[in-house]
Amino acid sequence: MVSADAARTFVGILGNIIALIFFLSPMPTMIDIWRKGRVEHYSAIPYLATLLNCMLWGLYGLPMVQPGSLLVLTINGIGIVIESCFILIFFIFSDKKARLKVLVVLILELIFTSLLAFLALNLAHTHAKRSLIIGIVCVFFNILMYSSPLAIMKLVIKTKSVEYMPFFFSLATVVNSSVWIAYALIRFDPIIMIPNGLGLMFGLAQLIIYGLFYKSTKRIIAARKEKEVDLSKVVVCGVHEVEEKPNKPSTIAL
Repeated sequence: MVSADAARTFVGILGNIIALIFFLSPMPTMIDIWRKGRVEHYSAIPYLATLLNCMLWGLYGLPMVQPGSLLVLTINGIGIVIESCFILIFFIFSDKKARLKVLVVLILELIFTSLLAFLALNLAHTHAKRSLIIGIVCVFFNILMYSSPLAIMKLVIKTKSVEYMPFFFSLATVVNSSVWIAYALIRFDPIIMIPNGLGLMFGLAQLIIYGLFYKSTKRIIAARKEKEVDLSKVVVCGVHEVEEKPNKPSTIAL
């Protein structure tokens, strides 16, 4: 019979693989932004929230905070690199005002993480106290990360379109949360259970909303493309008419 520790290790490794897929899930959105050369109505909030979450869990996985948490440290270190690349893409293709907002939030995240690390390492002198303090903060910001796609909900309801709602991010949230819930249940861990339980709820809510507005989104996109084609025909026809119009010889009155 497989021991609880062996099962937990297996699920933990599986969780890291799923987490990597979760971090890479916004790739279709990034490709779309890169192809169009602008961010349009896409929001940087999910990626800023995920970056902060990775920095905090990376801090939690440090040997001086929670010994034996190498998997936590490595996967979140990878997550920091991936999310930094996504935020850089947003920064490049955003307007000046949006760039300033992203930069300000990024600086605040770095200050907050550095301050938390300094206080936890200097004021708490045992691994148990350090992991509890940082773990509670991780739980809070983990919930924010999972709920961050809901920030665009106002636009979704107003336009009846989920075009700018990251589907793969929401799907990966459901899968990732489910695996870590299983991990937390094998040997009950509320710090992992609480954020991932709520993450599963948020992810399912996002997928339900996506399903409700999927058909209307297709109609809106099709109508927009049809309109663009019609406008291009008008422009082309107008150019041909100008080219084909005969030039009348000018006359000079004597």
